[in-house]
Amino acid sequence: MRPVAGVTLPFSDRAQAGRLLAQQVAALGLRPPLVVLALPRGGVPVAAEVARALQAPLDLLLVRKIGAPWNPELAVAAVVDGEPPQTVIDEETLAASGAGHDHVQRELPAALREIARRRHLYMHDRAPRSLQGVTAVVVDDGIATGTTARAALRGVRLHGASHVVLAVPVAPAGTLAELAAEVDDVVCLAQPSPFGAVGRFYRDFHAVEDDEVLAAMAAARDGGAPASDGANDA
Repeated sequence: MRPVAGVTLPFSDRAQAGRLLAQQVAALGLRPPLVVLALPRGGVPVAAEVARALQAPLDLLLVRKIGAPWNPELAVAAVVDGEPPQTVIDEETLAASGAGHDHVQRELPAALREIARRRHLYMHDRAPRSLQGVTAVVVDDGIATGTTARAALRGVRLHGASHVVLAVPVAPAGTLAELAAEVDDVVCLAQPSPFGAVGRFYRDFHAVEDDEVLAAMAAARDGGAPASDGANDA
């Protein structure tokens, strides 16, 4: 897919990126029932704007990356919540990191504990929303290697979504091309090269904390999204 004309990087913050992203997702004319699924924590402020624009429910897709031994932010694998949880390994990145499958197995219990913690905190241990037959819009604040996103998308398919959309503000073109096989539609505002880290493309890329996730989810339940101090959308 092509970048969206007129999008200027960096985005001011996640909320601004979400508003711009929402315009492009809305243009797809997706058929209901719709649900917007955020990858916490960074994807939640973006997804909240998309959900508000689509007048669709917002829910969480609990996925936890497993990082390289020397760089926890570099995903070599990811596990997505479910019965059973599904693990996706990026074999190329894992090999390049110098680690093996034993590293993934050692880190897996901690990843599952964090998923359980987030399910308890954000969702009060409720079961995930049924995705059977729905159009699911999966949103994150950006994609680098795609390992976490791939696990998330496969989990959504496993749970019965009839139409899956991946919507992100920024990602490398090569990664998007690989992920296209997992979805029905891809929406991405910008595909800069060279890419590097997602945070390069935001002026405000603060670490999203639990209270911000909880506020966004509460606002979505009340029919809106939290107010933001983002800059203009142009």
